[in-house]
Amino acid sequence: MKGAPGRGRPAEPAMARRRQLFALREPMRSSTALVVGLVAPILVITAWCVATYGGLTPPDFLPSPTDVIKGTLQLFFEHDLGMAIWISTRRILIAFALASAIALPLGVLMGAFEPVNRFFEPIVAPLRYMPISAFIPLLILYFGIYEKQKIAFLFLGVFVYLLPVVVSAIRVVPEELVQTARTLGAGRWQVIRTVLLPSALPEIFDSFRVMNAISWTYVILAEMVNPSGLGYMVELARTHHKPSWSFAGLLVIGGIGLVTDGIIRAVSAMMFRWKEKSS
Repeated sequence: MKGAPGRGRPAEPAMARRRQLFALREPMRSSTALVVGLVAPILVITAWCVATYGGLTPPDFLPSPTDVIKGTLQLFFEHDLGMAIWISTRRILIAFALASAIALPLGVLMGAFEPVNRFFEPIVAPLRYMPISAFIPLLILYFGIYEKQKIAFLFLGVFVYLLPVVVSAIRVVPEELVQTARTLGAGRWQVIRTVLLPSALPEIFDSFRVMNAISWTYVILAEMVNPSGLGYMVELARTHHKPSWSFAGLLVIGGIGLVTDGIIRAVSAMMFRWKEKSS
């Protein structure tokens, strides 16, 4: 009888570890997070290899990893994929800078002053529910099919989503901070500069990750009209009936998106260390 509890003891630490692993909203150790994060990609790549190298799917439906690597090299050396990456990146950076330059100050004013919000909200609110791709014919009419049209389209795609994030970030700043600053003699603009903006900036900067993803999604639509950029590479794969090129372009865009997302996260961690410490 005394041995029965002893036999149950080795299972207790394992159960405790499982409960800790699936604890609600609890962070994992970095080593465990790395292992768990590698499981899904390994399973996908394994299934991809089995389906293609095992002959379960035709090459024109699902190209093999080898075909995708060959397609990527072809795009780099025969169709100047490196230049296409730079062209798309430059367009996104310009559109992002323009959208931020307008959405940030306007969003701060809309979040801080209700009359400003009431004035602009009826105009900008409907834009969030309109498909951005529907603006392409109008933008071509206004700006042609070259750089201005691409940048205008990307600007619109970022602006309509960034503006409400800025407004929301300003409004969720605790009222206690605002009232404390006013009690200490701060004026309206001083409260905006010293309380609202510093408190809202971390959330606004975090939203740049979403805006970055939106930009790389819309760049494909923006660049399908004239021969330049990554969007043109994807269209080139369609016209040449090259699935391997399509997969190569998508993997390149996804890789660039992950790299830029990591850069934004790193910059955010450096700029707002106080937020990480407080949380």
